[in-house]
Amino acid sequence: MARRFRLDPITRRRLERFRRIKRGYYSFLILGVAVILSIFAPYLAESRALLVWHDGRAYFPTFEFYEMAVFGQEPPPAWGMADLETEYLRLQREWRLERALFRAGREQVGDDPAALAALEERYPNRRNFVVMPPIPWDPYESDFWYNEILNDIEAALVMGDTTRAVLMARRDGLDELAEVIETGELAAVLDDPDLSPTGTVPGLAMAGTFPGVAGLGEVPPTGPDIRRRHWLGTDSQGRDVASRLLYGFRISIFFAFFLVVFGQVIGTFVGSLQGYLGGRFDILSQRVLEVLIAVPFLYVVIIMAALFQPSFWMLLGIMAIFQWIGITFYMRTEMYREKTREYCLAARSYGASHLRIMFRHLLPNCLTPLVTFTPFAVVGAIFALTGLDYLGYGLPAPTPSWGELIDQALMAENRDKLWLTLAPFGALTFTLVLVVFIGESVREAFDPKQYARYE
Repeated sequence: MARRFRLDPITRRRLERFRRIKRGYYSFLILGVAVILSIFAPYLAESRALLVWHDGRAYFPTFEFYEMAVFGQEPPPAWGMADLETEYLRLQREWRLERALFRAGREQVGDDPAALAALEERYPNRRNFVVMPPIPWDPYESDFWYNEILNDIEAALVMGDTTRAVLMARRDGLDELAEVIETGELAAVLDDPDLSPTGTVPGLAMAGTFPGVAGLGEVPPTGPDIRRRHWLGTDSQGRDVASRLLYGFRISIFFAFFLVVFGQVIGTFVGSLQGYLGGRFDILSQRVLEVLIAVPFLYVVIIMAALFQPSFWMLLGIMAIFQWIGITFYMRTEMYREKTREYCLAARSYGASHLRIMFRHLLPNCLTPLVTFTPFAVVGAIFALTGLDYLGYGLPAPTPSWGELIDQALMAENRDKLWLTLAPFGALTFTLVLVVFIGESVREAFDPKQYARYE
């Protein structure tokens, strides 16, 4: 069994040569790691926590829905509902603040048992913690914290809950605001029109009274923010750009992989049959290919998008109808030339079947166009899906898509938002450069002219 899967010497030499071509080999490793990471995207970019440790028990929200009441989390003042799913990023910050307040209180009370018991009762979640993904945002989730936090603090103050308002401000890093609320100076600040034109807490952001609130109140898109862990900012709907880039990469690369594998396999098979059989089969199949080439691909997609809602598999099927045509011409030419070689005539004289001659003897020596054009086919497939998404004929909203991000970046009102421009264009360029480097190295290493197989 082990001998059946051993690589032949020629293949081993080709793989070793590919490994010596550093730009292609390292590009392959980088792209491979990126693909593997994209497969595990729900554990890298997700608004649900990976792990919640609460009262001595582990919870795994990635696999199960938990209401706010499970962890004792209260909804924001404007919600008034507790049967919604837990906000895990907010829960993480609430428990982190509780631990910090407990440590500060512990230093103050010293060894007083009664005071220590009261402090422990006040902060029951000090031993609980939340583990979030590196990107704690779902690609479909909108973050309107920038518009909501000051309104939530204002609502808590209107209800007379000053303690909650202070905790909300400290939880989200608005320490200057928390100080003026706690010391009772907020009323004087709000009475000053220069500090708050509206006389309310949201008015503080309009005047930029405190550095921490100066950027609040802005409508999306918002720039990169370490505090909120939006590493590449948000888009026009407040969704995390880094999360949408990761999920968009997964969709693009697997779309290109499926499309190219299907197209190259079918095209190679049809082209090889044309070149080997020739005659009437070649003439008839060429006429069919000419008809398919004459069909405008973009018009077909537009018509189908008007009749049906586009989906991943529908777009893949439409593009697969046309993807395989190009490689058939090159494989047909290669097969025409190779079938006149002496080793092919010798195989016929020994009674080898047509399929064995084509795919065992001829095809290994006809791989030059296949290994040359496959990387460009991958690049073309990624570009095609991105272009369709940009034009609005691709995957339906709100599917994460590089083309949709580029469309947002090129809107007139967003052209000064550099993160929206650099993120999708940078990801697209970097991916395509890796694919091209891999393709060049594969073509050089697997060139049949260097290790020909005349057998």
